Amino acid sequence: MAARAAKLPSTALARQVLSMSRMSPFLRLSAPFAVLLVAGHAAVAQEGPLEIDITEGRIEPVPFALTLDVEGNLLATDAGDIGDVVVNDLQSSALFRQIDPEAYMQSAADAAEQPRFRDWRIIDAQVLIAGSVRDRGDGTIEVAARAWDVYGGREMVGVRLNGPLALARRMAHVLADRIYTRVTGEPGYFDTRILYVAESGPATERVKRLAIMDQDGANHEYLTDGSHLVLTPRFSPDGKGALYFSYQGREPSVFRYDLDAGRSEELGQFSGMSFAPRFHPEGTEVAMSLAREGVTNVFTLDLATGDLLQLTRGRAIDTSPSYSPEGDRIVFSSDRSGRPHLFVMDSGGGVARRISFGDGSYTTPVWSPRGDYIAFTKSVKGRFYIGLMHPDGTGERLIADGFLVEGPSWAPNGRLLAFARTEPAPGSADTIRIYTIDITGNRERELPTPTDASDPSWGPYQATRS
Repeated sequence: MAARAAKLPSTALARQVLSMSRMSPFLRLSAPFAVLLVAGHAAVAQEGPLEIDITEGRIEPVPFALTLDVEGNLLATDAGDIGDVVVNDLQSSALFRQIDPEAYMQSAADAAEQPRFRDWRIIDAQVLIAGSVRDRGDGTIEVAARAWDVYGGREMVGVRLNGPLALARRMAHVLADRIYTRVTGEPGYFDTRILYVAESGPATERVKRLAIMDQDGANHEYLTDGSHLVLTPRFSPDGKGALYFSYQGREPSVFRYDLDAGRSEELGQFSGMSFAPRFHPEGTEVAMSLAREGVTNVFTLDLATGDLLQLTRGRAIDTSPSYSPEGDRIVFSSDRSGRPHLFVMDSGGGVARRISFGDGSYTTPVWSPRGDYIAFTKSVKGRFYIGLMHPDGTGERLIADGFLVEGPSWAPNGRLLAFARTEPAPGSADTIRIYTIDITGNRERELPTPTDASDPSWGPYQATRS
């Protein structure tokens, strides 16, 4: 089946990439390492037998083989694991299936030079990823790989990466992204990170710290020391900062964290408690809730001027605002109809239109970066669900459920979600873990974390912040 056209993230980097790919035989991205795509292999899938439609519920994984000729002195370093990271990335999507390396009939070095397609067809490999990893002798490595359509006997994409050894895992993620995009026609999501709340300690004395990790659960890092409670972190659109809600200072409020500097500051001095923050897609303003004298409304804060604009009014609890990808509309949760439901209004305020009408309560809405869905948490008769609906309220469906599932967050390609799942543990603190799932409701998987983990926020492509 032909892949449906993908809408790339609306960032300056994406526009630059598309422009450069039209002008030059080589595509260069500014990053801590250089990325070179072989001429003629754009990021959008071309016609061919390997293209698949990942919006379907049931998909037969593409069988692939991966063989990298790794220089001997690199085998004991992170560079020696590049192939394993690529395989894990591709297989975690459930759209690819690796063929047992024991069946390979051509050496890695020979395949890197020129594949013998007949040997790979015998073991039914549809995609061959072949290349090399070399020590450049100056503290950096070079990863060069090509993905081949085995039955068509043609090269699909080529990638050459140069960078410090410390970035070996990230190079692997970039390589996996290129292959995923070429075969599926959709942007990849492997070169991304997730902010979350690391939880530890007994239920009565819970420690909640701001933490960050790669999308596959690697490279965990604690960003705060746990002396103050942290909730609902939200990545900035450029990946350089975050917002979060914390119990510290004068009263509970929203703080802004600088990921490069490793420090945070209060977003502003407001009358009342501020919470549930969310960046505008351009990073110029923040939508959030302010609770004053028992009333909660949605406000926006201009980050350049500090001007605060009230968008909703009344006695209802209006909270959890989230911008559309264009920034012209906001979805939020409100109990103005008797119990929490979802409403959409212009980003400058005005009349809000209700879009959810099912049984139960609807909370924590978040707009897809593609604009096609709004994800939400739903509770019905004590059961919790992660659901999706179109921005006009049609097509509601539930894709995950449990004792407590909540807080969906979109991957930047708009095809996967991260969320938190709580399982009861009588006599001790409940177990809380982060899971990912695709929009079909399939491929649910738990992300490994050193402690309990909640409140995930999936960040942009790392190249965005480079």
